[in-house]
Amino acid sequence: MTFDTLYFDIGRLDRLSYRDTFVHRLDPRAKVIATMLFLFTVISFPKYEVIALTPFFLYPVLLLTVGEIPVRFMIRKIIVVSPFAVFIGIFNPILDTRTAAVIFGVALSAGWISFLSILMKFALTISAALLLIATTSFPGVCHALRRLGFPALFVSQLLFLYRYLFVLMEEAMRVIRAREMRSFGTRNTGIKVSVRLIGILFLRTVDRAERIYYAMLSRGFQGDIPTLKRSHIALSDLLFLAVMIAYLGAFRFFPITEEIGRVALELF
Repeated sequence: MTFDTLYFDIGRLDRLSYRDTFVHRLDPRAKVIATMLFLFTVISFPKYEVIALTPFFLYPVLLLTVGEIPVRFMIRKIIVVSPFAVFIGIFNPILDTRTAAVIFGVALSAGWISFLSILMKFALTISAALLLIATTSFPGVCHALRRLGFPALFVSQLLFLYRYLFVLMEEAMRVIRAREMRSFGTRNTGIKVSVRLIGILFLRTVDRAERIYYAMLSRGFQGDIPTLKRSHIALSDLLFLAVMIAYLGAFRFFPITEEIGRVALELF
């Protein structure tokens, strides 16, 4: 995969947010609140909980289906950042060797269960965050946070970080293309050349940041970024939040998975 392909793949989440589905038409504030509730609920489970987390995969699956989001694309995004979760929990099986369960005659340590719980929580939270952006857009999420009462400075920093990430990538593309044109893609690719390219990119970034900052000041920037797009909470948004709260509360505070497992054992 070339650098250009990686660059244009970054903005695909925002391009997916322009689709016209039921999930896309929901008010951004309703989706932000629902996602926050989902994240807090998933994180609140104990570290040895695995079975109780499985019903929460229903939420990202429904968003993927109703929002017409490509499944393979989302899976690739999750896999890209999965090493962070693996690094966090990879030592659990070594440090926690207590036998927690026996499955088909095989003893399973508590460390492996906690490691699996970490991976499941990671997959649930990351997929929910990515689907929020894919159905709302990152600027839409930021403006929803602002209307929910988040500080203007915090929201502006998020918008700048996302917006000028693409500017930084464009500068990096120019530097890399210039290097490839002068080396025909094969020579001058060592560590020294990479360090020089990073230094050049840093200098260009600082220069671009200064010019952007002065341009914003000359246009009256005062720390807040207003939006012309207005949205209103409709009945469908309230219904979506009500169903979401009932779904999260049912699977968090009631042992539904245990009852299902008990019934399954009695039947089979």
